[in-house]
Amino acid sequence: MRSIAVFIPIGFLTLAVILAGCTSSSPAVPVQTTAVPATAVTTIPTPTATPVPFPNALALNAYGSFGSGEKTGKAAVYKYLVRPNYTWTAPSYNSAHEQSVYNQPNDIQYGYNIQKPADGNVFLFVYLHVVNTGTSAVNAPSAKQFTVNINNVAYSYSPVSSSDTVVNNIDGTQYDFSFGSGNTVGYVLPGESNAADGYLIYEVPASFTPEKTFVVGNLDFQTQAVWKLG
Repeated sequence: MRSIAVFIPIGFLTLAVILAGCTSSSPAVPVQTTAVPATAVTTIPTPTATPVPFPNALALNAYGSFGSGEKTGKAAVYKYLVRPNYTWTAPSYNSAHEQSVYNQPNDIQYGYNIQKPADGNVFLFVYLHVVNTGTSAVNAPSAKQFTVNINNVAYSYSPVSSSDTVVNNIDGTQYDFSFGSGNTVGYVLPGESNAADGYLIYEVPASFTPEKTFVVGNLDFQTQAVWKLG
């Protein structure tokens, strides 16, 4: 029994030493951190498509219909010409005095008057054809009911001086003088043989492109037709 009493304290002493070593703390090792620079985020705007001003525009030679009942018709823009200037003559406006007032002296040649646009512009000749498709006379749209639209800017026609005006090297006559006078075309009788046909002249920027040029026609009080030149 005496030997047991000696070994027990030694065992407790050894256990105490071990526990004391386990609970001792070591100095903390500092952890170094490196700051990461923030990445700049660039937002690229989504390109916005330019809206087409007249997505349902008709092609050249295509007809737009108007009217109702016995009074119906159809109209088409069928061609165009571009001129930097043009010459014209008219028996009612052709005296030497009238020409000298209208033109510079060097512009008077063989009775013709020279029509010039403003700087940077040209003349656009637009040809119209209007047919009565009904059985009664129909009121044809007048010249002022047609405008040219380029980049959302509307251009009105430039009338010639009188109903007997002849434009040199241009086929046909001005549309609004085909029937009646002034800005009123008047009535068109049924049938292709009675169709109203002619050109309208517009002064437009020389930089215009046919693909972005439209002829807008208010055919009657409730019908509009639009043609694209190119």
